[in-house]
Amino acid sequence: MAKIQTRSAVEKIASYPLGNSPEEIKAKFNLKAVRKMSDNENVYGCSTEVKDSIIKAINSLYFYPDGTGSLLIRKIADFYNLSEDRILVSNGSEEIIRLLTRAYISPGDEAVMAQLTFPRYETNIVIEGGNAVSVPLRNGTHDLDAMYEEINNKTKMVFVCNPNNPTGTIVGNDELYRFIGKIPSDILIILDEAYYEYVTSKEYLESLPLLKQYPNLIVLRTFSKIYGLAGLRVGYGIMDPEIVKELHKVKDVFNVNHLAQAAAAAALSDQEFVKDCAKKNAAEMEFVCEKLAELNIGFFPSQTNFVYVFSQHPIAASLIANGLVVRQMKLPGYGDAFRMTLGTRGDNKAVINLISELLNNKAV
Repeated sequence: MAKIQTRSAVEKIASYPLGNSPEEIKAKFNLKAVRKMSDNENVYGCSTEVKDSIIKAINSLYFYPDGTGSLLIRKIADFYNLSEDRILVSNGSEEIIRLLTRAYISPGDEAVMAQLTFPRYETNIVIEGGNAVSVPLRNGTHDLDAMYEEINNKTKMVFVCNPNNPTGTIVGNDELYRFIGKIPSDILIILDEAYYEYVTSKEYLESLPLLKQYPNLIVLRTFSKIYGLAGLRVGYGIMDPEIVKELHKVKDVFNVNHLAQAAAAAALSDQEFVKDCAKKNAAEMEFVCEKLAELNIGFFPSQTNFVYVFSQHPIAASLIANGLVVRQMKLPGYGDAFRMTLGTRGDNKAVINLISELLNNKAV
């Protein structure tokens, strides 16, 4: 039987590496319980207002969702004091990456990005027949000078994940501002700010005030992280209204489901919950980094709810085998490396204690 031929661009890519589920880990290592610290979810859950909004929305599930996301867009616009025509809501912020590549990438076009960053930038570029130009990180951070050197007449997009996933690092305010100003106006600049609400550094660039000055700038944010709605898949992009119009041409008609829109609108209204989560996260970040430093374990300074950890000792596989599920992610020159989502103090102590035992060869 003849093989049904896949498009050559699709044959080049691999499926997203989801890793083993907690149930698979329990079965594989004969464990009664595991701590999931691999996907950067909010360990504190979501606002109680979200739960109430979902219960109310259940009564109208027989209707299709609002294909324009008008209520949620109005909430976001009011929150940031922006015009509604600058906002597009999506089934997770990754959908906007897919829409951007669908609308603007032709075969042979190029997009510049970091070598170790959110992998779906590259995947979506390749699917459309484009080429991803990957630039090595510098000390775990985007090397914007090197990225700029890769821009040519084939370049259509530049991706900057800020803070970067999986290293958690940010690009300095002045450095990023100068970089944005140097990019030709016919090249899209996509700033992925999925972890924006966790940032505490005064060196972080506030991007939204730049939107009017730079019509080629696109800012992505999400309700999956600090808002605790990862299971509902809601994100949004803020950009020039003309780009919004183009993306509406290629998006699915009813892309964000009814419950997700109601939940996101409620989540945005509860900023006390967001502030509380950010405060708890900052305390856990300080605790974890202090303990890792005491153990002489390397890590990048993170402005997110996760830490990128590296060591010359094999640690990650043993953590997973003992039920502490982290995400293994290699970076050349950094030994055994993994991304660890911050958990509760109990979760974080469990990781630190096991690393200490491993370093002393006491772990089973």
